[in-house]
Amino acid sequence: MFSRLKRMFNNESSMQITSPLSGKVCPLSDVNDPTFSQEILGKGCAIQPAEGKIVAPVDAIVSMMFDTGHAVSLETSDGIELLIHVGLDTVMLKGQHFTPHCATGDKVKAGDTLLTFDTAAIQAAGYDTIVPVIVCNVDDFKEISTDMIGSTVHALEPLLTLKK
Repeated sequence: MFSRLKRMFNNESSMQITSPLSGKVCPLSDVNDPTFSQEILGKGCAIQPAEGKIVAPVDAIVSMMFDTGHAVSLETSDGIELLIHVGLDTVMLKGQHFTPHCATGDKVKAGDTLLTFDTAAIQAAGYDTIVPVIVCNVDDFKEISTDMIGSTVHALEPLLTLKK
């Protein structure tokens, strides 16, 4: 009952972003790239992938599927701008080892496959396959957090909590 009253009188709204892939969650500060580790693009976390498949973590519109297939940006109806970036410097692979399954402008539902990638081939080419999951419009939120650091997460399990 108290939690219901708290929600009624609390202006703070909370939103959940699920994980776009399975793997071990780590803080952005552990990512070996200052663009991510210094939160230049936004806040979030990173995942060491257990598999080479990225799914839509939420219902959204694909605001950009990068030509190289290494990253995808989503925008939700709530206005969350999300970037999912596979690997570090993987843009240099020019699409090799990546297969996009959607295009810019597509409407996707949580669980739809966005892209697949060959983890072993990317690593063999000398690239780190860590996947930063970034909320880019941080100024729209009072707090962006996760309780999953150090844990293993499965695709579509809760990952990030955003508070307005």
